[in-house]
Amino acid sequence: MRSVDAHLAEILATVRPLAPLELELERALGTTLAEDVSSPVPLPPFDNSAMDGYAVRAEDVPGTLPVIDDVAAGSDELRAVGPGHAVRIMTGAPMPAGADSVVPVEWTDGGTVSVLINRDVPVGNAIRRAGEDVQAGEVVLKAGTVIGPAQLGIIAGVGRRRVWVRPQPRVVVISTGAELVEPGTPLGRGQIWDSNSFTLTAAVREAGAEGFRAGSVGDDPAVLLDQLDTHLMRADAIITSGGVSMGAYEPVKEALSPLGTVRFEKVAMQPGMPQGFGVLGDDRVPIFALPGNPVSSFVSFMLFVRPALDKMRGLPTGTATVTARVTGALRSPSGRRSFLRGVLASDGTVAPVHRQGSHQLAALASANALIVVPEDVTEVPDGAAVEVIRL
Repeated sequence: MRSVDAHLAEILATVRPLAPLELELERALGTTLAEDVSSPVPLPPFDNSAMDGYAVRAEDVPGTLPVIDDVAAGSDELRAVGPGHAVRIMTGAPMPAGADSVVPVEWTDGGTVSVLINRDVPVGNAIRRAGEDVQAGEVVLKAGTVIGPAQLGIIAGVGRRRVWVRPQPRVVVISTGAELVEPGTPLGRGQIWDSNSFTLTAAVREAGAEGFRAGSVGDDPAVLLDQLDTHLMRADAIITSGGVSMGAYEPVKEALSPLGTVRFEKVAMQPGMPQGFGVLGDDRVPIFALPGNPVSSFVSFMLFVRPALDKMRGLPTGTATVTARVTGALRSPSGRRSFLRGVLASDGTVAPVHRQGSHQLAALASANALIVVPEDVTEVPDGAAVEVIRL
């Protein structure tokens, strides 16, 4: 059997980061920056008020001052404050010349002709200085940054309307098996509802890619090939589940093995031993042929597909782990790396769930972590330190 590390290494050596393209900001959420973004001007570009209040000279307060003008946010008129005077000012409005402080309206009587200020204020109070957030020419985001709401905001805030990014990979998910029917329809004899395509499509989206659920196909390899041909034009990657084991009626193996570009093998892991990986078409679109048992397919996604999607997005590819103390003894087969479902607690302990079968999706749904047991370890005592992958 092939090791988990060797199988992942082949995948990461095959997939490539997606080519950058320039997108409008409205379409850039969730993509990865392919350029450094800098600001052409200081931010804020001018000294402005951080509060509604009165622009004054700090040395003139406390006391009663005449209000000689108003200045609103967005005003482009030049204003000045002389000794012993005040200008009413709104949040974001440019500071008048001569003023060195803003008195919040809550510290005054709110007057519009004259204002009573009954406490002193320090120089610079409630003023946002030009460039205190960003200096002109400063890089605000580096290439390789995932664009979330805050990142999108600063790109707009430095005046950019378009940006070069690596797009979110488009991933098509197909389940195989004549026994599968759509949720919401009645079950016939020998049938089960398709859960894998929903689980894997959701996992794709959670991983920052665009997931397209293509539903399920039966056990006819020709039908599967037709489906793959249909989706290759829009896919950056394809995931199938089922049809990769050693028995009869394995449509994925039957359809793809003759192509010579997809390899099927046993990987030394539990769950998820049967795996397939390769490329399809002239564009060499990666295809991940995952096992059909629900837990096996999801664990395989976390170990192999998610790192590949990270690389396609231009991100680091390592699978992060944490160390925890296991609350209960564990057993694992010799020669295989086990990924047992568990519940990681805030106190640094992890409890294995009671049902570890590769078909037991309900137990997976109750877990928030995978407990990793190395290939050369067959027993883990209660209280031992283990590596854990967060889900």
